[in-house]
Amino acid sequence: MAHRNNTIDDEIRQRHAEIASLNKHIHDNPELAYEEHKAHDAFVAALQSLGFNVTPHAYGLETAFSAEIGSGGRLVIFNAEYDALPGIGHACGHNLISSASFAAFLGAAAALKASGRPGRLRLLGTPAEEGGGGKLKLIENGAYQGASAALMVHPGSARLLPPGVRGIAQIRMLANVKMRAFFQGREAHAAIAPWDGVNALDAVCLSYNGVSMLRQQIRPHERIHGVIRAGGTRPNVTPADCVLEYYVRSATRATAEALWQRVKNCMDGAALATGCTVRYEPLNSYADVRPSKAICKAYVEAMEEAGCEGKVALDGPGAAEVLPGSTDMGNVCYECPGFHGVFGIESPAGASNHTPGFAASAGTEDALARAIDCGRGMARVAWKLLEDDAFAELVQKEWEEDMKLAAEGK
Repeated sequence: MAHRNNTIDDEIRQRHAEIASLNKHIHDNPELAYEEHKAHDAFVAALQSLGFNVTPHAYGLETAFSAEIGSGGRLVIFNAEYDALPGIGHACGHNLISSASFAAFLGAAAALKASGRPGRLRLLGTPAEEGGGGKLKLIENGAYQGASAALMVHPGSARLLPPGVRGIAQIRMLANVKMRAFFQGREAHAAIAPWDGVNALDAVCLSYNGVSMLRQQIRPHERIHGVIRAGGTRPNVTPADCVLEYYVRSATRATAEALWQRVKNCMDGAALATGCTVRYEPLNSYADVRPSKAICKAYVEAMEEAGCEGKVALDGPGAAEVLPGSTDMGNVCYECPGFHGVFGIESPAGASNHTPGFAASAGTEDALARAIDCGRGMARVAWKLLEDDAFAELVQKEWEEDMKLAAEGK
């Protein structure tokens, strides 16, 4: 095993220029969900230049790609995210996610090639994590079918981690049910004949207030937040078409769906009270991230073996604070064993994910170095999944048991 780790480290070290160049290109050219054409093209060109078999526009998505090496055996996937946020660029550090996965793929591919054994590795370009649900479409189109595991890491502010800790392996993230509610009333002149109108904005306001009261009766980890997408056109026209959009988060996909039903009751009641009708449009809902415990433990060990600076904790203080949101990687965890570790990068006070300060921090050489270290750890775990039958069986068994718990809402 040790000599394969040397192969991994040597390959990643030798390919530092390619990794750094791609990282800078993506960071300097932020692109929104499903518009990541420059990132896609840069990845495809870099992988083809290194001799890999690459499928551009993979699995029916214009800005997804897939690079694969090996045959037979088990399949391990590395997710590469590269979409940015409107107005603030790579304020979630997706350039670092893709760089870590790129490094991991290169290192593990070198080990697989040198071994001559069966096994497959796939670097999967996964667009539109920021609200676009890119991985949901990839799942629908079979990108994760037959995978033994899918791996990725995500940056967060080092300020949110305990002293001396550079990363956390076992991060749980909330499920997120996203819905849009369309209230239909009837227009009328608000001064001449208000009695002829059915006010959809009243239904929206009643819904908003009802949901706000509901927040008193939910669990501490749960979240409900919404905005008014449309609230009328002119004050003297009774609003007839109004729209609310809500995100409902809870610990599991099942409990998030149950909480959404309580939110929906508020909206149904508001529609009844005001005489409106209401219909609902589901958006890209994200499942909870359910990391593989066995993979997380192996990653902690791998990072220590690799001699990476700073400690990577399995879980503990900081796990809930550093990355408390939701991601479509949660849906992947329901398809195969998943890993979504977090690593800290240095950022100014108050500059955590989704801030301009974090976007600037994600472009530093130090942040890239930390991402590449994570790539070294993931490459070791991927190789263990391909090479160690007992470990792969443990990962699969744990995942199957966890899916039974997920079905029970646990």
